[in-house]
Amino acid sequence: MYSFDEIQSFYTYLQSQQTAQQYLFQCYQRINEQDAEKKSFENCNVFMYCLHHGREYYRAGENIDTILKPVMFFYGMAHLLKACLLTVRADYPESTSVLAHGVSTRKRKKRNYSFLEDEVKIQHKGLFPYFSEHLFGIRKFPFEKITMESLFNLIPELNQYFQYENKDNLVKIGNLGEDSITIPKSLCDNYHLTEKALLNRLEMYIPIVKVTPSPSSTTIHLQRPLTMKSGPFQFGMDKAIYLPTNKQFFIPFSEVMVHYLLLYNLSMLSRYEAEWWGELLATKPDVDYPFISSFLTITSVKMPTMIGTYLLNKK
Repeated sequence: MYSFDEIQSFYTYLQSQQTAQQYLFQCYQRINEQDAEKKSFENCNVFMYCLHHGREYYRAGENIDTILKPVMFFYGMAHLLKACLLTVRADYPESTSVLAHGVSTRKRKKRNYSFLEDEVKIQHKGLFPYFSEHLFGIRKFPFEKITMESLFNLIPELNQYFQYENKDNLVKIGNLGEDSITIPKSLCDNYHLTEKALLNRLEMYIPIVKVTPSPSSTTIHLQRPLTMKSGPFQFGMDKAIYLPTNKQFFIPFSEVMVHYLLLYNLSMLSRYEAEWWGELLATKPDVDYPFISSFLTITSVKMPTMIGTYLLNKK
C-alpha cells in the first residue's frame, strides 16, 4: 500500500486532460480495448472530474461536523470508484441500472435500535455489485444480507475494539512486501479444517512455493509477495496482512466493499434518521458510538489510499 502522500500526489498528477487521457489509453491497451485511443479521449474529462469531485467530498467531510461526514465520505468514495471503473470499462455506465446504489437497508425500528445489529441487503443491480464484479472479480456473494458488526469485524484498525470485549476477529499472518506468511495452527481449529485443507483453500489466492511447519504455526513461502487483490485477506494501514478468525468470513471480500456498505448505511441514517443520529453524536449512549466515530476517522484516510493504490498499480 502506498502512503497517503504518494496517493494524493498521483491524484494531482491525473488532474489534466493530457495526463488523464494518457493514463486511460494505457489502461485500455492493457484490456485490449479496440478503440483505446478514441475511448481515452472521450472518457478523460469525466475520469478527471470523478477524481476531483471524490477528493473534494473527502476534503469537505474532514472539515465539517461529524453529523454530515457519512454523506460526504460516501459520495466521495462513489466518485473515486466510478473513476476506477472507467479504467476497466470504457463504456461505463452502460445503462442507468448500474447508477443506483446497489444496496438497501431494512425499515428501522424506532426503539432499541442498534447500528451494530442492523443489516444491509445487496441488490442484483447497481454500483455495489457492478464495481465488486469489475474491480474485484466478485460476481456472487455468500450472503444476501450482512450486519454492521460483521462488516466492522473485517476492518483491522477496529480489531482492538473487539479485543476489549474479548473477541479477536483477525489474526496477523505477515506484511505486504514480504515473500512469506505464517498461519497459526489455531486458525485450522477455528475453521474446522485440517492443515492440508486450509492450504488447499489458500492456494486459490496465493502462489505457494514451499511450506515449513512448526509445532504452533505453518510458514508459507510465496512465489511473489501478496498484493491487495481480492481474497479472504484484510490489510492494515500499517501494511500488515490478516485473516479472519471466523470461518464464515474466509471469503473473497475486499475492504473497499466493506467501507461502501458501512458508509451507505451511515449516510442513510444521517439523512433520514435525524433523531437517532443526533442523539448518538450528542449523548453517546451505547457501544455504537466508539465504533462509528473511529470508523469515520479510518475511512477518511484508508479509502482514498486503497482506491488510489488500485489506480497507481495500473500505471
